[in-house]
Amino acid sequence: MTDVFGPSHQDAGPSIGQARHEQVVFCADDRSGLRAIIAIYNTALGPGLGGTRFYPYEDEQTALADVLNLSRAMAYKNALAGLDLGGGKAVIIGDPAKDKSEALLRAYGRFIQSLGGRYFTACDVGTYSEDMDIIARETPYVTGRTPAHGGAGDSSILTAYGVFQGMRASAEHVYGSPTLRGRRVGVEGVGKVGYRLVDHLLADGAEVVICDVSAEAVERVRKVHPEVEVVADAAAMKRADIDVYAPCALGGALDDAAVAGLHAKIVCGGANNQLAHPGVEKQLAERGILYAPDYVVNSGGVIQVADEIEGFNMERARAKATQIFDTTLKIFTIAEEEGVPPAAAADRLAERRMSEVGRLRGIWLGR
Repeated sequence: MTDVFGPSHQDAGPSIGQARHEQVVFCADDRSGLRAIIAIYNTALGPGLGGTRFYPYEDEQTALADVLNLSRAMAYKNALAGLDLGGGKAVIIGDPAKDKSEALLRAYGRFIQSLGGRYFTACDVGTYSEDMDIIARETPYVTGRTPAHGGAGDSSILTAYGVFQGMRASAEHVYGSPTLRGRRVGVEGVGKVGYRLVDHLLADGAEVVICDVSAEAVERVRKVHPEVEVVADAAAMKRADIDVYAPCALGGALDDAAVAGLHAKIVCGGANNQLAHPGVEKQLAERGILYAPDYVVNSGGVIQVADEIEGFNMERARAKATQIFDTTLKIFTIAEEEGVPPAAAADRLAERRMSEVGRLRGIWLGR
């Protein structure tokens, strides 16, 4: 049983880490078939922002556990991205290929509207910019819309750019220079984010090795960049002679066996939840492998969609995503000074910002 009212993360600091979710809303509309859960973890910095995942969960408990974890992660990601936004996330239970409809999405939009601006949604697994346009017919609290409706469109543009900035910072920390020139980088997963990351790496002078479960995805890269090397699969990638390992596919890529066989000196990629279980970050540190926390370096996407709240401007959003370089370096410095893995340092930095900036809301502004 998932405890909605229990502590969200026992290992984090006392001020934020032991906080409970502020609000969890179960949404149902029988006629359209909508079954959704919206979770708001923390609004210390502002309204919660996080995507809507449309997925055929096995049951409601599985869906609830996922949305609680994802909303907490968004609070930390948004805090470290320098956004005045808290952590929120939503899941719609169902198969998007069969169950998605205009009526369902608009019903979902009505529930978002009922929260009065406490939660902004965006795209995630199973949802797209076109879906956000439909949801926005019922509520203004929607980001990730199509360019035709004033949105940012494909958020993989700045996600890949941000990962590249995090990788440059990692190279600065390990090699003393913020470039991947002459380094051998393995990109596992060349979907939207991985594909764009390859472009950045080659332009910077890196040698690139790729793999993907989709032969079409690999061929798409090879058509544009025939010089890219291909390995058979994810296992081969982890064993490959590479300087940087960039997981850009599914989560959980780094388990005990993977870490033990990894040749890379840096792990920095776009995938969410790269560490298979708590403690993997310590194993990486013990092996002398620098881990750039995923929710720090892949925050370019949320920076991109968050910019829509002001009225989207790509130049402004890109400038914000460029700061991922400085944030990543700062985390590495804190990790060394405090003797903790970078993942723990990132958590502490996020919690510090939520606590210090969130405290300002207690200053009375009058009526």
